[in-house]
Amino acid sequence: MSWYDEYKKKKVSTQDAVSVVKSGDRVYVSGNAATPFKLVEALAHRKDELQDVEIVHVLLLGDDPLSKPGMEGHFRHNSLFVGPGDRAAVNEGRADYIPVFLYEIPQLFYSQQLPIEIAFLHLSPPDEHGFMSLGVECLTSKAVAETAKIVVAQVNDKMPRTLGDSFIHVSRVSKIVETSVDLPTLEQIPFTEVEKRIGSYIASLVEDGSTLQLGIGGIPNAALNAMHDKKDLGVHSEMASDSMMQAIEAGVITGAKKTLHPYKVVCTFFLGTKKLYEFVNNNPVFETHPTNYTNHPYIIGKNDKMIAINSAVEVDLTGQVCSDSIGTRIYSGFGGQVDFIRGAAQSKGGKPIIALSSTAKGGNISKIVPTLKVGAGVVTTRADVHYVVTEHGIAYLHGKNLRQRAEALINIAHPDFRPMLEEEAKKRKLL
Repeated sequence: MSWYDEYKKKKVSTQDAVSVVKSGDRVYVSGNAATPFKLVEALAHRKDELQDVEIVHVLLLGDDPLSKPGMEGHFRHNSLFVGPGDRAAVNEGRADYIPVFLYEIPQLFYSQQLPIEIAFLHLSPPDEHGFMSLGVECLTSKAVAETAKIVVAQVNDKMPRTLGDSFIHVSRVSKIVETSVDLPTLEQIPFTEVEKRIGSYIASLVEDGSTLQLGIGGIPNAALNAMHDKKDLGVHSEMASDSMMQAIEAGVITGAKKTLHPYKVVCTFFLGTKKLYEFVNNNPVFETHPTNYTNHPYIIGKNDKMIAINSAVEVDLTGQVCSDSIGTRIYSGFGGQVDFIRGAAQSKGGKPIIALSSTAKGGNISKIVPTLKVGAGVVTTRADVHYVVTEHGIAYLHGKNLRQRAEALINIAHPDFRPMLEEEAKKRKLL
Protein backbone atom coordinates (compact mmCIF):
# COMPACT_ATOMS: atom_id res chain seq x y z
CA MET A 1 0.00 0.00 0.00
CA SER A 2 1.35 3.44 -0.91
CA TRP A 3 1.73 6.02 1.84
CA TYR A 4 -1.02 8.07 0.18
CA ASP A 5 -3.50 5.19 0.31
CA GLU A 6 -2.49 4.56 3.92
CA TYR A 7 -3.08 8.24 4.73
CA LYS A 8 -6.58 8.20 3.19
CA LYS A 9 -7.45 5.02 5.07
CA LYS A 10 -6.45 6.60 8.42
CA LYS A 11 -8.55 9.76 7.97
CA VAL A 12 -11.37 9.80 10.51
CA SER A 13 -13.75 12.18 12.22
CA THR A 14 -12.59 14.01 15.33
CA GLN A 15 -14.95 11.94 17.48
CA ASP A 16 -13.55 8.71 16.07
CA ALA A 17 -9.98 9.94 16.64
CA VAL A 18 -10.46 10.63 20.36
CA SER A 19 -12.43 7.40 20.87
CA VAL A 20 -9.11 5.57 21.28
CA VAL A 21 -8.68 7.10 24.76
CA LYS A 22 -9.78 4.80 27.60
CA SER A 23 -10.11 5.39 31.34
CA GLY A 24 -6.73 5.24 33.05
CA ASP A 25 -4.75 6.12 29.89
CA ARG A 26 -1.86 8.56 29.87
CA VAL A 27 -2.31 11.00 26.96
CA TYR A 28 0.43 13.29 25.67
CA VAL A 29 -0.65 16.56 24.03
CA SER A 30 1.73 18.66 21.93
CA GLY A 31 1.87 22.26 23.06
CA ASN A 32 2.77 25.87 22.38
CA ALA A 33 1.41 26.98 18.99
CA ALA A 34 1.09 23.29 18.07
CA THR A 35 -1.58 22.59 20.69
CA PRO A 36 -4.17 20.39 18.88
CA PHE A 37 -7.23 22.29 20.12
CA LYS A 38 -9.72 20.30 18.04
CA LEU A 39 -8.63 17.00 19.61
CA VAL A 40 -8.46 18.47 23.11
CA GLU A 41 -11.97 19.91 22.84
CA ALA A 42 -13.37 16.64 21.50
CA LEU A 43 -11.75 14.73 24.36
CA ALA A 44 -13.30 17.14 26.87
CA HIS A 45 -16.75 16.28 25.47
CA ARG A 46 -16.12 12.66 26.51
CA LYS A 47 -15.76 13.69 30.16
CA ASP A 48 -18.65 11.59 31.50
CA GLU A 49 -17.35 8.44 29.76
CA LEU A 50 -13.81 8.62 31.17
CA GLN A 51 -12.12 8.42 34.55
CA ASP A 52 -8.52 8.97 35.65
CA VAL A 53 -7.10 10.04 32.29
CA GLU A 54 -3.67 11.65 32.77
CA ILE A 55 -2.78 14.53 30.43
CA VAL A 56 0.98 15.05 29.93
CA HIS A 57 2.32 18.11 28.14
CA VAL A 58 4.99 20.80 28.19
CA LEU A 59 3.28 24.19 27.64
CA LEU A 60 -0.29 24.41 26.42
CA LEU A 61 -1.55 27.66 24.95
CA GLY A 62 -5.03 29.08 25.08
CA ASP A 63 -8.06 27.97 27.02
CA ASP A 64 -7.74 24.41 28.31
CA PRO A 65 -11.07 22.64 28.89
CA LEU A 66 -9.44 19.58 30.46
CA SER A 67 -8.16 21.44 33.52
CA LYS A 68 -11.32 23.39 34.34
CA PRO A 69 -13.08 22.91 37.67
CA GLY A 70 -15.45 19.96 37.41
CA MET A 71 -12.98 17.81 35.46
CA GLU A 72 -11.62 16.23 38.68
CA GLY A 73 -11.74 12.45 38.54
CA HIS A 74 -12.03 12.51 34.76
CA PHE A 75 -8.84 14.29 33.63
CA ARG A 76 -5.75 15.30 35.59
CA HIS A 77 -2.83 17.22 34.12
CA ASN A 78 0.73 16.12 34.81
CA SER A 79 2.53 19.19 33.51
CA LEU A 80 6.18 19.32 32.49
CA PHE A 81 5.94 23.13 32.22
CA VAL A 82 3.06 25.08 33.70
CA GLY A 83 1.32 27.75 31.64
CA PRO A 84 -1.78 29.94 31.72
CA GLY A 85 -4.06 27.02 30.82
CA ASP A 86 -3.24 24.80 33.79
CA ARG A 87 -1.64 27.22 36.31
CA ALA A 88 -4.77 27.56 38.44
CA ALA A 89 -5.37 23.79 38.45
CA VAL A 90 -1.79 23.08 39.58
CA ASN A 91 -1.93 25.61 42.41
CA GLU A 92 -5.38 24.47 43.52
CA GLY A 93 -4.23 20.84 43.73
CA ARG A 94 -6.30 19.68 40.76
CA ALA A 95 -3.22 19.05 38.58
CA ASP A 96 0.42 18.06 39.00
CA TYR A 97 3.77 19.57 38.01
CA ILE A 98 7.03 17.72 37.27
CA PRO A 99 10.18 19.85 37.83
CA VAL A 100 12.62 18.67 35.15
CA PHE A 101 15.31 20.02 32.84
CA LEU A 102 13.91 20.33 29.33
CA TYR A 103 16.74 18.35 27.76
CA GLU A 104 15.94 15.38 30.00
CA ILE A 105 12.24 15.09 29.14
CA PRO A 106 12.57 12.93 25.98
CA GLN A 107 14.42 10.29 28.01
CA LEU A 108 11.41 10.01 30.33
CA PHE A 109 9.51 8.66 27.31
CA TYR A 110 12.30 6.61 25.73
CA SER A 111 13.07 4.89 29.05
CA GLN A 112 9.36 4.25 29.68
CA GLN A 113 9.59 6.01 33.03
CA LEU A 114 6.64 7.96 31.65
CA PRO A 115 5.05 5.57 29.13
CA ILE A 116 2.47 7.15 26.82
CA GLU A 117 -0.59 5.26 25.61
CA ILE A 118 -2.00 7.96 23.32
CA ALA A 119 -0.28 10.93 21.66
CA PHE A 120 -2.22 13.89 20.26
CA LEU A 121 0.07 15.73 17.84
CA HIS A 122 -0.46 18.73 15.54
CA LEU A 123 1.34 18.18 12.23
CA SER A 124 1.86 19.59 8.76
CA PRO A 125 0.45 17.77 5.72
CA PRO A 126 2.70 15.01 4.36
CA ASP A 127 5.31 15.75 1.72
CA GLU A 128 5.74 13.68 -1.45
CA HIS A 129 7.43 10.95 0.59
CA GLY A 130 4.75 10.70 3.26
CA PHE A 131 6.58 12.58 5.99
CA MET A 132 4.68 15.05 8.15
CA SER A 133 6.54 17.79 10.00
CA LEU A 134 6.13 18.64 13.68
CA GLY A 135 6.00 22.22 12.46
CA VAL A 136 6.19 24.95 15.07
CA GLU A 137 6.95 22.61 17.98
CA CYS A 138 9.45 19.75 17.88
CA LEU A 139 10.36 19.93 21.57
CA THR A 140 9.56 16.52 23.13
CA SER A 141 6.92 15.42 20.61
CA LYS A 142 9.34 13.40 18.50
CA ALA A 143 10.22 11.14 21.44
CA VAL A 144 6.52 10.63 22.10
CA ALA A 145 5.80 9.93 18.42
CA GLU A 146 8.43 7.20 18.51
CA THR A 147 7.27 5.58 21.76
CA ALA A 148 3.49 6.07 22.15
CA LYS A 149 1.26 3.06 21.56
CA ILE A 150 -1.18 5.11 19.47
CA VAL A 151 -0.45 8.38 17.66
CA VAL A 152 -3.39 10.59 16.67
CA ALA A 153 -2.52 13.43 14.30
CA GLN A 154 -4.34 16.70 13.77
CA VAL A 155 -3.05 17.53 10.29
CA ASN A 156 -3.37 21.21 9.46
CA ASP A 157 -2.67 22.73 6.05
CA LYS A 158 -1.67 25.95 7.88
CA MET A 159 1.05 24.24 9.90
CA PRO A 160 4.44 25.16 8.39
CA ARG A 161 6.74 22.41 7.23
CA THR A 162 9.87 23.00 9.28
CA LEU A 163 13.10 21.22 8.51
CA GLY A 164 15.58 19.31 10.64
CA ASP A 165 15.00 16.28 12.88
CA SER A 166 11.27 16.90 13.04
CA PHE A 167 9.47 14.42 10.78
CA ILE A 168 6.97 11.63 11.36
CA HIS A 169 5.97 9.22 8.59
CA VAL A 170 2.32 8.47 7.86
CA SER A 171 2.98 4.83 8.75
CA ARG A 172 3.68 5.80 12.40
CA VAL A 173 0.27 7.43 12.83
CA SER A 174 -2.89 5.51 13.71
CA LYS A 175 -5.61 8.12 13.09
CA ILE A 176 -5.65 11.42 11.19
CA VAL A 177 -8.01 14.37 11.55
CA GLU A 178 -7.63 16.99 8.82
CA THR A 179 -8.10 20.66 9.72
CA SER A 180 -7.48 24.10 8.29
CA VAL A 181 -7.12 26.47 11.23
CA ASP A 182 -4.84 29.40 11.97
CA LEU A 183 -2.16 28.75 14.56
CA PRO A 184 -2.10 30.73 17.82
CA THR A 185 0.04 33.83 17.46
CA LEU A 186 1.94 36.07 19.82
CA GLU A 187 2.24 39.65 18.66
CA GLN A 188 5.35 41.68 19.46
CA ILE A 189 4.84 44.23 22.21
CA PRO A 190 7.07 47.34 22.15
CA PHE A 191 9.74 47.13 24.83
CA THR A 192 9.82 49.63 27.68
CA GLU A 193 12.54 52.12 28.50
CA VAL A 194 13.69 49.85 31.36
CA GLU A 195 13.88 46.87 28.99
CA LYS A 196 15.79 49.01 26.49
CA ARG A 197 18.45 49.82 29.12
CA ILE A 198 18.71 46.15 30.10
CA GLY A 199 19.04 45.23 26.42
CA SER A 200 21.88 47.72 25.98
CA TYR A 201 23.81 46.21 28.88
CA ILE A 202 23.31 42.73 27.48
CA ALA A 203 24.45 43.85 24.02
CA SER A 204 27.67 45.24 25.55
CA LEU A 205 28.56 41.65 26.54
CA VAL A 206 28.03 40.27 23.04
CA GLU A 207 30.94 40.04 20.59
CA ASP A 208 30.72 39.73 16.82
CA GLY A 209 30.33 36.09 15.84
CA SER A 210 28.56 35.11 19.07
CA THR A 211 25.78 32.52 19.10
CA LEU A 212 22.61 33.51 20.95
CA GLN A 213 19.93 31.83 23.01
CA LEU A 214 16.98 34.14 23.57
CA GLY A 215 13.48 33.72 24.88
CA ILE A 216 10.48 35.87 24.12
CA GLY A 217 9.38 39.16 25.60
CA GLY A 218 10.55 42.71 26.11
CA ILE A 219 14.06 42.04 27.40
CA PRO A 220 15.11 39.56 24.66
CA ASN A 221 13.57 41.79 21.98
CA ALA A 222 15.31 44.87 23.37
CA ALA A 223 18.62 43.00 23.62
CA LEU A 224 18.49 41.87 20.00
CA ASN A 225 17.48 45.35 18.89
CA ALA A 226 20.54 46.74 20.68
CA MET A 227 22.74 44.34 18.69
CA HIS A 228 21.92 45.99 15.36
CA ASP A 229 25.58 46.85 14.80
CA LYS A 230 26.90 43.36 15.58
CA LYS A 231 28.20 41.14 12.82
CA ASP A 232 27.65 37.47 11.99
CA LEU A 233 25.62 36.51 15.04
CA GLY A 234 24.27 32.98 15.20
CA VAL A 235 21.38 31.26 16.96
CA HIS A 236 21.22 28.03 18.94
CA SER A 237 18.11 28.47 21.03
CA GLU A 238 15.14 26.75 22.56
CA MET A 239 12.80 29.00 20.61
CA ALA A 240 12.84 31.30 17.62
CA SER A 241 10.76 34.47 17.48
CA ASP A 242 9.87 37.43 15.30
CA SER A 243 12.83 39.43 16.60
CA MET A 244 15.18 36.72 15.31
CA MET A 245 13.44 36.74 11.94
CA GLN A 246 13.89 40.51 11.75
CA ALA A 247 17.59 40.21 12.66
CA ILE A 248 18.04 37.61 9.91
CA GLU A 249 16.38 39.89 7.37
CA ALA A 250 18.60 42.77 8.54
CA GLY A 251 21.76 40.68 8.07
CA VAL A 252 22.67 40.78 11.78
CA ILE A 253 22.12 37.04 12.20
CA THR A 254 24.00 35.07 9.54
CA GLY A 255 25.43 32.10 11.45
CA ALA A 256 28.63 32.47 9.42
CA LYS A 257 30.90 32.17 12.47
CA LYS A 258 29.06 29.36 14.25
CA THR A 259 31.23 26.44 15.29
CA LEU A 260 28.23 24.06 15.29
CA HIS A 261 25.73 24.08 12.41
CA PRO A 262 27.19 27.15 10.67
CA TYR A 263 24.67 29.28 8.78
CA LYS A 264 21.78 27.49 10.52
CA VAL A 265 19.35 28.75 13.14
CA VAL A 266 18.93 25.78 15.46
CA CYS A 267 15.86 25.70 17.73
CA THR A 268 13.10 23.42 18.96
CA PHE A 269 9.97 25.57 18.65
CA PHE A 270 8.61 28.78 17.11
CA LEU A 271 6.21 31.24 18.70
CA GLY A 272 5.24 34.54 17.17
CA THR A 273 3.21 36.12 14.40
CA LYS A 274 1.69 34.65 11.27
CA LYS A 275 4.56 36.27 9.34
CA LEU A 276 7.07 34.23 11.38
CA TYR A 277 5.24 30.97 10.62
CA GLU A 278 5.24 31.81 6.92
CA PHE A 279 8.94 32.73 7.08
CA VAL A 280 10.02 29.41 8.61
CA ASN A 281 7.94 27.28 6.24
CA ASN A 282 10.29 25.09 4.19
CA ASN A 283 13.11 27.53 5.01
CA PRO A 284 16.49 25.74 5.10
CA VAL A 285 17.96 28.48 7.32
CA PHE A 286 16.11 26.82 10.22
CA GLU A 287 16.77 23.41 11.75
CA THR A 288 14.38 22.16 14.40
CA HIS A 289 15.56 19.42 16.73
CA PRO A 290 14.20 17.72 19.85
CA THR A 291 15.22 19.14 23.23
CA ASN A 292 17.57 16.24 24.01
CA TYR A 293 19.71 17.82 21.27
CA THR A 294 18.98 21.57 21.28
CA ASN A 295 19.01 21.83 25.07
CA HIS A 296 21.74 19.36 26.00
CA PRO A 297 24.42 21.39 27.81
CA TYR A 298 27.19 19.44 26.06
CA ILE A 299 25.75 20.27 22.61
CA ILE A 300 25.14 23.91 23.57
CA GLY A 301 28.73 24.20 24.77
CA LYS A 302 30.04 23.22 21.33
CA ASN A 303 29.01 26.69 20.13
CA ASP A 304 31.91 29.07 20.77
CA LYS A 305 30.93 32.45 22.25
CA MET A 306 27.57 31.05 23.34
CA ILE A 307 25.42 33.78 24.93
CA ALA A 308 22.51 32.46 27.02
CA ILE A 309 19.98 35.10 28.07
CA ASN A 310 17.36 34.07 30.62
CA SER A 311 15.12 35.83 33.10
CA ALA A 312 14.06 35.41 36.72
CA VAL A 313 11.28 36.15 39.18
CA GLU A 314 13.81 37.16 41.84
CA VAL A 315 17.51 36.82 42.71
CA ASP A 316 18.77 36.75 46.29
CA LEU A 317 21.95 38.44 47.56
CA THR A 318 23.96 35.23 47.22
CA GLY A 319 22.95 34.73 43.57
CA GLN A 320 20.20 32.13 43.89
CA VAL A 321 17.72 32.45 41.02
CA CYS A 322 14.03 31.69 41.32
CA SER A 323 12.23 31.54 37.99
CA ASP A 324 9.48 28.90 38.17
CA SER A 325 7.44 30.06 41.16
CA ILE A 326 6.28 33.06 43.13
CA GLY A 327 6.85 31.81 46.65
CA THR A 328 5.00 28.50 46.86
CA ARG A 329 2.82 29.31 43.84
CA ILE A 330 4.04 27.47 40.75
CA TYR A 331 4.16 29.85 37.80
CA SER A 332 6.02 28.08 34.98
CA GLY A 333 8.75 25.43 35.04
CA PHE A 334 12.45 24.74 34.75
CA GLY A 335 12.25 24.88 30.98
CA GLY A 336 15.65 25.33 29.37
CA GLN A 337 17.15 27.95 31.66
CA VAL A 338 19.62 25.68 33.44
CA ASP A 339 20.34 23.76 30.22
CA PHE A 340 21.55 26.93 28.51
CA ILE A 341 23.18 28.53 31.54
CA ARG A 342 25.35 25.43 31.97
CA GLY A 343 25.90 25.01 28.23
CA ALA A 344 27.07 28.60 27.83
CA ALA A 345 29.38 28.17 30.83
CA GLN A 346 31.05 25.25 28.99
CA SER A 347 31.38 27.22 25.77
CA LYS A 348 34.70 28.75 24.72
CA GLY A 349 34.11 32.46 25.34
CA GLY A 350 30.53 31.75 26.47
CA LYS A 351 28.50 34.02 28.76
CA PRO A 352 25.50 32.84 30.80
CA ILE A 353 23.27 35.83 31.61
CA ILE A 354 20.31 36.24 33.96
CA ALA A 355 18.47 39.45 33.00
CA LEU A 356 15.61 41.05 34.91
CA SER A 357 14.16 44.43 35.74
CA SER A 358 15.19 45.59 39.21
CA THR A 359 11.61 46.06 40.43
CA ALA A 360 8.08 44.73 40.00
CA LYS A 361 4.54 45.97 40.69
CA GLY A 362 5.16 49.52 39.53
CA GLY A 363 8.46 49.85 41.36
CA ASN A 364 7.04 48.81 44.74
CA ILE A 365 8.90 45.50 45.01
CA SER A 366 12.61 44.80 44.54
CA LYS A 367 13.49 41.75 42.46
CA ILE A 368 16.94 41.71 44.02
CA VAL A 369 16.01 40.38 47.47
CA PRO A 370 17.76 39.57 50.76
CA THR A 371 16.32 36.04 50.69
CA LEU A 372 13.99 34.27 48.31
CA LYS A 373 10.33 34.09 49.29
CA VAL A 374 9.32 31.19 51.51
CA GLY A 375 8.71 28.21 49.25
CA ALA A 376 10.38 29.79 46.21
CA GLY A 377 12.15 27.27 44.01
CA VAL A 378 15.82 27.66 43.17
CA VAL A 379 16.01 26.94 39.44
CA THR A 380 19.53 28.22 38.77
CA THR A 381 21.88 27.72 41.69
CA ARG A 382 24.30 30.39 42.90
CA ALA A 383 27.18 28.23 41.67
CA ASP A 384 25.76 28.34 38.11
CA VAL A 385 25.23 32.10 37.93
CA HIS A 386 27.77 34.21 36.06
CA TYR A 387 26.22 37.51 34.90
CA VAL A 388 23.16 39.21 36.38
CA VAL A 389 21.89 42.24 34.45
CA THR A 390 19.30 44.86 35.41
CA GLU A 391 18.63 48.35 34.04
CA HIS A 392 21.18 49.58 36.61
CA GLY A 393 24.14 47.57 35.37
CA ILE A 394 25.93 44.24 35.24
CA ALA A 395 27.00 42.10 38.20
CA TYR A 396 29.53 39.33 37.59
CA LEU A 397 29.22 36.67 40.32
CA HIS A 398 31.10 33.59 39.16
CA GLY A 399 34.06 32.79 41.39
CA LYS A 400 33.06 35.53 43.83
CA ASN A 401 32.49 35.02 47.55
CA LEU A 402 29.20 35.81 49.28
CA ARG A 403 30.33 39.27 50.38
CA GLN A 404 31.44 40.20 46.86
CA ARG A 405 28.18 38.85 45.43
CA ALA A 406 26.05 40.87 47.83
CA GLU A 407 27.99 44.05 47.00
CA ALA A 408 27.68 43.47 43.23
CA LEU A 409 23.96 42.71 43.37
CA ILE A 410 23.15 45.67 45.61
CA ASN A 411 24.92 47.90 43.08
CA ILE A 412 22.51 46.83 40.31
CA ALA A 413 19.38 46.90 42.48
CA HIS A 414 17.05 49.88 42.25
CA PRO A 415 18.51 52.79 44.27
CA ASP A 416 15.33 52.99 46.38
CA PHE A 417 15.97 49.50 47.74
CA ARG A 418 19.75 49.60 48.19
CA PRO A 419 19.67 50.87 51.82
CA MET A 420 17.30 48.05 52.81
CA LEU A 421 19.41 45.47 51.01
CA GLU A 422 22.60 46.73 52.66
CA GLU A 423 20.96 46.58 56.08
CA GLU A 424 19.71 43.03 55.50
CA ALA A 425 23.10 41.96 54.16
CA LYS A 426 24.75 43.26 57.33
CA LYS A 427 22.26 41.35 59.48
CA ARG A 428 23.28 38.16 57.64
CA LYS A 429 26.98 39.04 58.01
CA LEU A 430 27.32 39.24 54.25
CA LEU A 431 28.73 42.75 54.53
